[in-house]
Amino acid sequence: MKDFQRKKDLGLTDIELESLDSLLNNDEKQKTIIELVAPYVVKWKWFVLSVLIALVVAFIYLRYAEKVYQVSSSVILKDQNDTRIRGGNAIFSSMDMLGTVNNVDNEVEVMRSKSLVESTINRLNLHTSYIKRGRIKSTDMYKESPLMVSMNQEDLDKLLEPITITAVIAKDQSVTLTETVEDKTKTKTTKLSKLPALYATPYGNLTFSFRVGVVPEYDSPIEIVVRRPASVVPSFRSALSVAPTSKTTSILDLKLMSSEPRKGVDFLTTLVNIYNEDAIANKNREALNTKIFIDERIALIDKELGDAERKVEEYKKSQGLTDIQSNVKLSLEKGSQYEQKLIEVNTQLNLVEYLNQYIGEAGNKNKLVPSNVGINDPTLTATINEYNKTVLERERLLRTNTESNPMVQKVDAQVAALRDAIGTAIVSVKQGLNIARRDAQNQVNLYRSQTGMAPTQERQFTEIDREKQIKASLFLMLLQKREENALALSASVNSAKVLDKATVYGLVKPRRTLVLMVAFLLGILIPGIIIFISDSLQFKISSRSDVDRLSKIPVLGEVPVSKTGNIAVKEGQNAETDEAFRMLRTNLQFMLGKDNQVILVTSTQPKEGKTFISINMAISLALLGKKVMLMGMDLRIPRMSEYLEVDSSKGMSEYLSGYYDIEDIIQPLGISPNLSVITSGSVPPNPAELIARKEFDIAIEKLKEKYDYIVIDSAPVSSVTDTVVAARVGHATMYVCRANYSHKNNLLFANELYEKKMLPNMGLVVNNVTNYHFGYGFGYGKKSVYGYGYGKSKSKSFFKKLFNLKKK
Repeated sequence: MKDFQRKKDLGLTDIELESLDSLLNNDEKQKTIIELVAPYVVKWKWFVLSVLIALVVAFIYLRYAEKVYQVSSSVILKDQNDTRIRGGNAIFSSMDMLGTVNNVDNEVEVMRSKSLVESTINRLNLHTSYIKRGRIKSTDMYKESPLMVSMNQEDLDKLLEPITITAVIAKDQSVTLTETVEDKTKTKTTKLSKLPALYATPYGNLTFSFRVGVVPEYDSPIEIVVRRPASVVPSFRSALSVAPTSKTTSILDLKLMSSEPRKGVDFLTTLVNIYNEDAIANKNREALNTKIFIDERIALIDKELGDAERKVEEYKKSQGLTDIQSNVKLSLEKGSQYEQKLIEVNTQLNLVEYLNQYIGEAGNKNKLVPSNVGINDPTLTATINEYNKTVLERERLLRTNTESNPMVQKVDAQVAALRDAIGTAIVSVKQGLNIARRDAQNQVNLYRSQTGMAPTQERQFTEIDREKQIKASLFLMLLQKREENALALSASVNSAKVLDKATVYGLVKPRRTLVLMVAFLLGILIPGIIIFISDSLQFKISSRSDVDRLSKIPVLGEVPVSKTGNIAVKEGQNAETDEAFRMLRTNLQFMLGKDNQVILVTSTQPKEGKTFISINMAISLALLGKKVMLMGMDLRIPRMSEYLEVDSSKGMSEYLSGYYDIEDIIQPLGISPNLSVITSGSVPPNPAELIARKEFDIAIEKLKEKYDYIVIDSAPVSSVTDTVVAARVGHATMYVCRANYSHKNNLLFANELYEKKMLPNMGLVVNNVTNYHFGYGFGYGKKSVYGYGYGKSKSKSFFKKLFNLKKK
């Protein structure tokens, strides 16, 4: 039935009506999207200004922010296993007893250790900073300061707080020093007439001197800060990164973040050098310990060898012997081989016994054991070497950890296990040597029995001479081992070989592109967030979208801010306000139908523009050639006579009070011959009672006979019942809300009136819209009534509607 009435009213076929509905639905969807974007597009200047400010701030930041560079280097860790004992280590490798001794992870921690970093800082004097202060930015004068400051290492380590001194060099080469003293409340000024010179501080003396090759900038202050080296270590450790390139290699990547590239290069280079020096020193400690052991044994054997030689000499003198008889030599020819073997076995037994005594002494616990002393057993030698490496690793870990550290305890367990293994190996070696000695001795005894007939003197001489040969053999072997150990001591090589020397790989902070991108995004986001929060916290109606979201009442239309005063609609004009009222008039006509004539205009509260809407709606209807009566029924706060500048001495109050007939209070308006007006008259004491009288109904019936439309400007409904009482004569209600003025709760109140049907055919009018106009045309939705706009408008795409905006 409704579609039939629409076809009849519009004169459209079914196909045309269906096309119209489709067009209206699409237009409504575009309008919804536009309304979401509109608050941001309207304030495009905010975004432009915000982006410009953000970019200016970003450029200022990039100009004055501290620049941080990445300095990188790479080294390869050499295999610390000695090739001479690699075969002997195989037995331990299978037991994974050496897995944590020389692994890459330990070396990474060593390179990042506090002691190594502090040694680097001390060598490069990085605990002393030379700063040139600017208005905004300060500059590190690394290697560019004309002054150099040094302090005794012991005094440096005792510094409780940094020493800050400002130095100014005069043209006469004198230096004026200014220092803040006494809890930073007073300054102390000292002039050094000639450099180098000493400057006394509570923590010790500072030595000032000129840096060679740097031309001073006279009368320019230089801030010198001297810190305790240990206090500088954390900043360098946090900037230092040491990591293996992969899990399968022993190549380490060293990276340092530094604001001064040259300082970073020097730091990494020196760090690797000190690491190598420390590693070489650790290796040399084992060789030095072996050297001491060999020297002690050489001195002892030398004395014993001298005693044996004196015994030979004395025996020959006492017995008158000059040479060994040829027959004795022949009889001892075969036995000499076993005697030589017996000598070698006895030599090995002596060495093993010496080593067993060294191991057994309690004072040698956790100390290096001499390894290169001539013991021929490979297993024992390998065990000793692995024990020495583990002891060195334990000493290295104790530099940066305590004995309670799990890693130290693990190494302690390895040391104990290897020490027990040495003892077990010594017992095993001694057993084997004893067996070999018994076999050799038996063979020697066998051949001695064959010489039993030889003179007693010859046998005695042989025994004395054998003792001398044993001592001489041991003495020569120790001398050889001493030379081998000296060669190993002089041939120590670096543990870390530099693959890529320290190089500056470019600027890390600030990242120019990222900073500008973030600034640009913030420039867009900040005003967007502000607008979003502002709209979210908005308690007043701001646009049609708010009304659609909060109200169930159909929306008749929107009226923009009037730029022409109270009378905005004029004949022959196509201004936006005129077009808005044409759209409003069209939608109202569809809602009224042909036989309904009385239109109530009301609002929730005063100042929402109901009188403005009433006047211009009446004018718009009159411009159609319809006879229109504009009636003022706001008997409490009348404004119509003031807006229209007409006589208000007699009006509806006087008529309802019985003073005049209805014809007596009608006034013509010069705006249009089809438009007449009845003002509200004087303010009565009982407006609601007057409106309730039957005279009001009679007046409406009479006016309906002469006029096509009656537009009634009634009172607001929130505080008085006047409009509800007058609603009995109305056919439609234009309920006015004002953008950026009406509270959102007003719509909830209007919804309640709509649901209870207290006002006839309610339709909302959004007045005083300050948003941009997005075009007009056919438009309806689930909360709108059918309607069409004035004239023909060219269809526009969504983007054209968005960017071709007209401000009201």
